[in-house]
Amino acid sequence: MPSPREAKEHLQNAMEEAVASVNRALDRLMPQTELAEARLFEAMRYGVLNGGKRLRPFLVMESANLFNVDPVYARRVAAAVEMVHSYSLIHDDLPSMDNAALRRGKPTTHKAFDDATAVLAGDALLTLAFEVLGDQETHGDPRVRIDLVCTLAKAAGPHGMLGGQMLDLIGEKQEFDVGTISRLQRMKTGMLIAFACEAGAILGKSGEPQRKALRNYAYDLGLAFQVTDDILDVEADPQDTGKDSGADAKAGKSTFVSTLGKDNARMRANMLVEQAKSHLSIFGERADMLRDVADYVLQRRA
Repeated sequence: MPSPREAKEHLQNAMEEAVASVNRALDRLMPQTELAEARLFEAMRYGVLNGGKRLRPFLVMESANLFNVDPVYARRVAAAVEMVHSYSLIHDDLPSMDNAALRRGKPTTHKAFDDATAVLAGDALLTLAFEVLGDQETHGDPRVRIDLVCTLAKAAGPHGMLGGQMLDLIGEKQEFDVGTISRLQRMKTGMLIAFACEAGAILGKSGEPQRKALRNYAYDLGLAFQVTDDILDVEADPQDTGKDSGADAKAGKSTFVSTLGKDNARMRANMLVEQAKSHLSIFGERADMLRDVADYVLQRRA
């Protein structure tokens, strides 16, 4: 059995390999042109190929490994998930939303280009993601492709990420209790992470017990990720996180930290991580990497 240090190093190496692999896939899938609308494509590439941990793509690839899915299929779905995630960040950073100046240590897309181009770049990334999922190269079985498209649409739409973003905006003017904050973050962050984890089971044509286990793991993982994000927003150095600190407090948002306090928020994150790992028992040792991801979320500093 590997030591905690060995497990951490193994995970870090695996994540670095996944980042390189997904970045190559994104580079191939991202359009380039010399036509008059080239600025749009430049902004799309800027919004995606500007760093990042690629956690969601890594979860796609690791969940796919559980079912011996063709890595080519997994990489394409991983790239599509990152496109949707990047679109959400581009729009979140806009002046009409969070009005952020930094993302991943660089100027946000609307700062590097302009507001209108950033809106179009986000829209283009979202639609390109579904084009990728619907393409035969993503899976030979059309039923699998339809399942991927429908599941991602639900995760990213008004019952998922977008609904969570609406609650996030409401939370700037209205104080939320812990239950509402948890629902907000499950929708805004957890639903896309849940799709990333479930995607491997969809690609592998797995049964509902396996899909449910991965969904439940992802929901707890997503909440733990957000709790640690709230903590980092309060105490981390912007040089480490690559974005402005204290943004939630400045916007008057209710967070796990503002509602529970830092110590209780840390306790909740620990509980969620242990709960997330417990859902993976159905997979045995094959899911050890996903268990290590849960520990990584708890320990991250950026």
